[in-house]
Formats: sequence, structure tokens, C-alpha cells
Amino acid sequence: MTEFDVNSLTTRATATAGRVWPGSVVSAPTPLPGGVSSLTYRATLTRPGLPDTGIVLKMAPPGLEPVRNRDVLRQARIIRLLCAAPGVRVPSILFEEDGTPERPPFFAMTLVDGQSYEPLLDVADSPPSSGTVAVRARAAAGMLARMQNLDPLALGVGDEPVVTVADELARWQRLLDTVDDDIAPRHAELHAALVDRIPAPVAPTLLHGDYRLANMLFSGEDLAAVIDWEIWSIGDPRTDLAWLLMHTDPVHRFRRSRPAPDVEAGTGMPSRSELLGAYLAERDVPLPDLDWFLAYCHYKTASTISVFVKRNRRRTDPDPALVVAADSLAEVIERGLTVLGAPVAPQA
Repeated sequence: MTEFDVNSLTTRATATAGRVWPGSVVSAPTPLPGGVSSLTYRATLTRPGLPDTGIVLKMAPPGLEPVRNRDVLRQARIIRLLCAAPGVRVPSILFEEDGTPERPPFFAMTLVDGQSYEPLLDVADSPPSSGTVAVRARAAAGMLARMQNLDPLALGVGDEPVVTVADELARWQRLLDTVDDDIAPRHAELHAALVDRIPAPVAPTLLHGDYRLANMLFSGEDLAAVIDWEIWSIGDPRTDLAWLLMHTDPVHRFRRSRPAPDVEAGTGMPSRSELLGAYLAERDVPLPDLDWFLAYCHYKTASTISVFVKRNRRRTDPDPALVVAADSLAEVIERGLTVLGAPVAPQA
């Protein structure tokens, strides 16, 4: 990625905001932690006659083509469409600019206050109570159901290609084929077992692609916004549902241990059946072959983490979190095989 002067972004944002609200100024950019597919900043929008407003600026990385997960305007598109959908909570898009190869595209959205926290994986200065976690998780399941109830054509994304589970399997296999065999032992066995049992498709819906509590903002128990839409698509709704359900009992980890308040927060995570019930309360549809999709999610987890582990091995100062994650990958694959009903090697 090329060097970037954030002041050039606020200058462009000021000009773009000024076309919506003449005399506006965007200032005080501060980097936000999170994704690696774009540059994200918190900033202040000042408009004549209105109170200053916190906003989020999201820009494609300079020097890289803004495609796939770097296509920030595609993200803005789905957020804008969902913002108009009843019962769906996402930020509001304020303005955007197409950009050029020299001036990457960006968009601005409202800054939604709230906590982003994965109850069984994260560490926070002030973790939520176990009771709050339970309410949040059920709200997440209900929100997923409401979004999947939206007809893609009516939502405005009927022109999107449908991504099949076979396509997704091939995607994660390509990633795993780039890593050393010892990083995720037996991943080829899990892949073969999944390919051998690919379920019949159901009606495609909108997919977030990484639907879990860490990609939402909560104000107390209230689900304020679903965020991080970098890899949204149209596909099998069971993939997003299984991803959420997998996080009721994740095998992967990034820490050897967590502080007691975080462990206590995690005890509030509902069971898989409880979350499934919250989903079905909003979307009462048949969900055959969920075990296959859970196994698929373990395969996807192993694939995505393996690539980071591969890069981490090359560093002179390895990230300790990825060292811990590497140690969990064999268990991730074993869980996938177990869920699928495939033979599992005895523990050494």
C-alpha cells in the first residue's frame, strides 16, 4: 500500500460534503481499528447552523484497485439500501466520491456509538454482563432473519450474481492450498468430506459474510447497527446463520486465557438451539443440512486464519495472538470433521 496523507482525504471529504451542505467542513480525522481492506477514520462534520456530527470515513487503499472487499462504494450501496429497509439497523450513508486511480473512492456514514464485542473471544475494558450478552445474541439472530426475509430483487440487489456454496468452498480451498500442510492438518480431508455432501440449494438471500456480534454495535442491550459489509453477497442464507451459530462455541482462539470479567460475559452466550429459535421466530423456514454448514464454517475459519498464520511465521516479531490461533487450527479442522460425521483421528 502506498503512503497516504489523511489530510488529503479530509480535503476531499470537505469538498464533497460541501456539495450537499454548502460551507461544510470535515476535520479531526482519527484512525479506527479494524479491517484491513480499507482505511477507516473517525472525523467531525461541521455544517452551518447544525451541531457538529461524528462521522466515519471509509476509503479504498491507495495504490490498489478498489475491487472485491476493497470496493468501498459497493459497501456504501448495500448500507444505503438496508438503511431504507424496515427493522434493519445500519449506519446512514452521508456522501461518497467515485475517485480515480490516483484518488481512491471513499464514502462517509454516520458514526454509531456502541460496543463491538465477541463474547467468547474478545477482551474489553468493560465487558458486558452475561445477561446483556444473551439479549444481544438473540437480537443478532432476529436481525439476521429480518435481513434474510428481504427479497434481493425488491431490496435492489437483484443484479448481483448468486454465490453458490461450491463457489465458496473453492474460494477457501484456494487459500488453504497456499499454506504449509502443518498449519491446518487434515484440511484436505475436511474439504473432500464437504464436497462429497454439498446440500441442495435453497432460495438465495442477502449475506453479510462475517455475521457475528463483533461486527455489530450495541448500546447496552440494543443492537444499534450491523457494520463491516466488505464481503456481502447473495447466496445461501444458511452460511450466515451457521457462522453466527458457530460463535456460540468457537474452537479457534487468539488468547491463552481471558480475564475473569470476559469469561463471565461469555457465559451469557445462548446455546446454538436458543439462537436458532430466535432466528426462526422471525423467519420460520426449513433449514436442512445445518450441520454441513457448521462444518463448512469451521473450514472457512481454518482457511482465513491459516493465511494470517502463514504471514505471521515470516515476521521477525510474530503477533502473539496469531501464534495462539495457529495452535488452535488442528482442533478447528477436527471439529469440522466431527460435526460432519466424518472419521476423526484419535487424540495423541
